[in-house]
Amino acid sequence: MWTEDESKPPQISQPVIIDQARLETITLVLAGIALFGIIDLGLLSALLPGLLVYLVVRSAVPMFRRLGLTRRVGAAIVLLLLAGVIGVALAFGAIEAIKLLTTGSDSVVALLQQMADVVSTARERTPAWAHDYLPSSMQELESAAAKWLREHAGQIGTIGQGFGKFLFHVLIGIIIGGLLAFYRGQGDGEMRPMARAMAARVSMLSIAFRNVVFSQIRISALNTTLTAIYLVGVLPMLDIHLPLLKTMILVTFIVGLIPILGNLISNTVIVIVSLSVSPWVAIASLVFLILIHKLEYFVNARIIGSRINARAWELLTAMLVMEAAFGIPGLIAAPIYYAYLKDELSVRRLI
Repeated sequence: MWTEDESKPPQISQPVIIDQARLETITLVLAGIALFGIIDLGLLSALLPGLLVYLVVRSAVPMFRRLGLTRRVGAAIVLLLLAGVIGVALAFGAIEAIKLLTTGSDSVVALLQQMADVVSTARERTPAWAHDYLPSSMQELESAAAKWLREHAGQIGTIGQGFGKFLFHVLIGIIIGGLLAFYRGQGDGEMRPMARAMAARVSMLSIAFRNVVFSQIRISALNTTLTAIYLVGVLPMLDIHLPLLKTMILVTFIVGLIPILGNLISNTVIVIVSLSVSPWVAIASLVFLILIHKLEYFVNARIIGSRINARAWELLTAMLVMEAAFGIPGLIAAPIYYAYLKDELSVRRLI
């Protein structure tokens, strides 16, 4: 039978000292597992907004410190301003979306009507071999659309749930990033060795993210410029005038801030709008956007590589491997993860 003393856990008279190299190895392994889990569990949509909010608050707080405010008060002000900006942007976006859907010559209603007119006359402007693949009337098109909706109702519901889950992750990521920025620095001196090492990993990841984000702004600006030249310059020279030009250019820049996925969104919008004019314009737009999209792989690698001190072939290889392993999320995360990996190796003078 155990005695009272034997039932108690042994008391450690002195703290256990862990070798720094071993501690670094442990935290690196944990960081690697966390980064893998973020993609595998579909949490990249929470990580990126969280890092963005964290960096915005961290960068803006020093301005309030110069005004004599404490770091905590400055962080609170920045978070309130950021919340206000996001709220106003969402409200403005909702109002503009409603206007776009319902009113004006450039509304989606007008666009759909124009597409309907295109469909009704498409048989006259397409080769004979294509007639079997086109509806003969709007009634046939409506019937086909209704049938497709019935057959794919479950998939549409799944897409809706996925989008709701995406928005939830974004919101939670923003909240976590704001809380981390608000409480940053409080009690850092009392952190234990492993906590300090993990904080160093997070700080290095945020630096890698910042470098990639600044590069992505330049990439989005370049992509928007090329798209605007095509929409406003090339097509009008050919006497082709698309509706919603300003909207498409604005959407191209905003969603272009999202690596890779943003291009897919803007390209889809442009092709659909081009289809409202004619199928040939849609095909021309698709070919142009594919060429720009492929070119942008090399441009991305060049711009981001210069920011993180990586050669273009290195970043392209990382993007290829991550895309093969994780799909689109891996492609989006590849520049950030590779920049973080290079920083970790550079700090230890391994590369």
